[in-house]
Amino acid sequence: MDTSLLKPDYIFETSWEVCNKVGGIHTVISTKALTLTKEYKSNYITIGPDVWRETSEHPEFVEDPQLFKSWKNKANEEGLHIRIGRWNISGSPIAVIVDFQSFTPQKDAIFSKFWETYKLDSLTGQWDYMEPALFGYAAGKVVESFVKFNLTIRDTVVAHFHEWMTGTGLLYLKMAMPQVATAFTTHATVLGRCIAGNLLPLYGSMKSYNPDLKAAEFNVAAKQSLEKLSAQHANVFATVSEITGKECTHFLSKPVDIVTPNGFEDTFVPQGDDYTKGRETARKRLKDVAGALFGKVSENPLFVGISGRYEYKNKGIDVFVKSLGKLKKMSPDREVIAFVLIPANHYGPRRDLQNVLLNPNEKIVDGKVLSHNLHDADYDSTLRQIENSGLTNDVTEKVKVIFVPCYLHGDDGIFNLSYYNLLIGFDLTVFPSYYEPWGYTPLESVAFHVPTVTTTLAGFGLWVKEYGNAKNTAVRVIERTDTNDDEVIAAIADSILEFSKYDEKREKEVRKEAFEASRIALWVNFIEYYQKAYDIALRNVQKATKPITPTKDFVEDLPHVDKYKSVDAPKWKRV
Repeated sequence: MDTSLLKPDYIFETSWEVCNKVGGIHTVISTKALTLTKEYKSNYITIGPDVWRETSEHPEFVEDPQLFKSWKNKANEEGLHIRIGRWNISGSPIAVIVDFQSFTPQKDAIFSKFWETYKLDSLTGQWDYMEPALFGYAAGKVVESFVKFNLTIRDTVVAHFHEWMTGTGLLYLKMAMPQVATAFTTHATVLGRCIAGNLLPLYGSMKSYNPDLKAAEFNVAAKQSLEKLSAQHANVFATVSEITGKECTHFLSKPVDIVTPNGFEDTFVPQGDDYTKGRETARKRLKDVAGALFGKVSENPLFVGISGRYEYKNKGIDVFVKSLGKLKKMSPDREVIAFVLIPANHYGPRRDLQNVLLNPNEKIVDGKVLSHNLHDADYDSTLRQIENSGLTNDVTEKVKVIFVPCYLHGDDGIFNLSYYNLLIGFDLTVFPSYYEPWGYTPLESVAFHVPTVTTTLAGFGLWVKEYGNAKNTAVRVIERTDTNDDEVIAAIADSILEFSKYDEKREKEVRKEAFEASRIALWVNFIEYYQKAYDIALRNVQKATKPITPTKDFVEDLPHVDKYKSVDAPKWKRV
């Protein structure tokens, strides 16, 4: 670490995805936590929502009743309903999960104060805004309570908030405890995702969009307001890639202070004999399922995969399927079996497929595309594109496709392997994203020795193109714009065809190159960006001469807040 950088004594990291796996931010924080825990130990504390109260066991949280017991009792007296323990991930960081719903009866008073102080628009927000905004507010109060009870004026603190969902916590601390340095990271802008998801051109037309009008048009004005205010009032504002930084400048009227690319922790990637056995197991399962669906597969097919959220255009599912149709017309010599691993609205595994997997002599009569039953299959975009691309999965065809519309947790009824345990068996992955601020899936792929194809509209792809080894052929980065879908489709088809022609020696070389490509993106290399971000936050707090003062005494008037003179905070030394 650069010794000239200011280093906080405590870091509080807040996200809706702490102890709550929803998407890619969970991967960001959970993998980074190991590196931060090694350095900060118990001074690194994560904060997440307590959304598993109705279940007897929490899948990611292990409660420790003795941890900060005295503070917990004090917090409960203040109206904060929290549980304290460890996040069940590598590094086992301290986790505080908050029952934010206890603030629901006071939501009108809470949001009124934010309006008076910041002009935060909450009136247009629906429950998908209210719920996370109340969580963010509760998280801010948790930080305030902890600092007041446990720390001294000499302790420097950074409170890091991820995405608009937690922004109210940042805004609360800015008023209630301005001596705490705040960091805000947006992983994808509200408007960027809306525009791209609604099939409008984003990149070439970005400056032509009026942010306020577009937010109203997409009914996300409250989310946009919270994101914009959080960015503008944070002591340091960050995003994960240069391409998303351009969105921030236009949509949020605030250039980012620093880009913090997402790293990766490979502690769960098997090595040596474990890797070899894992790959063999995965390939056998892929082959068994394909054989059950098609009746017959070749001895050594090329397994190609795409995965992620079901964002048909944003994730490039459309161009991937179209590229398979183009590849079919190119008549590859080697059989190519593509798996679309995209969770959708399914209702369980196909019984006929399960039966054939258990009884190989049985045969499936029809329906050779889906692994699981899908609601409203006639209206599904992916299935319609598969049909329109001429992909029939006939036994004589060299290009086939299987749509797997379920989460792979190891208990799906067909594969019964987790995503990573299945990923290890692929020969190539393709992630031709149109909107992808970073893109963990290609990074995860190369970490498992699987070559990948991505685009210049994915943060990871752009980063590899700029900073990666130009001689490394395991990460193909395709140039993508608003209007060049045909070129992208052709480039994907050409890439798959090229990989299908590799002999065993070349395959091993490229798989080795893939693993080497992942080394440059380990957290041990990327954590320095966060260290620089925290340095910026601490220095900006040092320079501050006057805290934000609400139009009324925000802290005094809000429910469940004791009479602590935190707005002026005269006894605190500025960090």
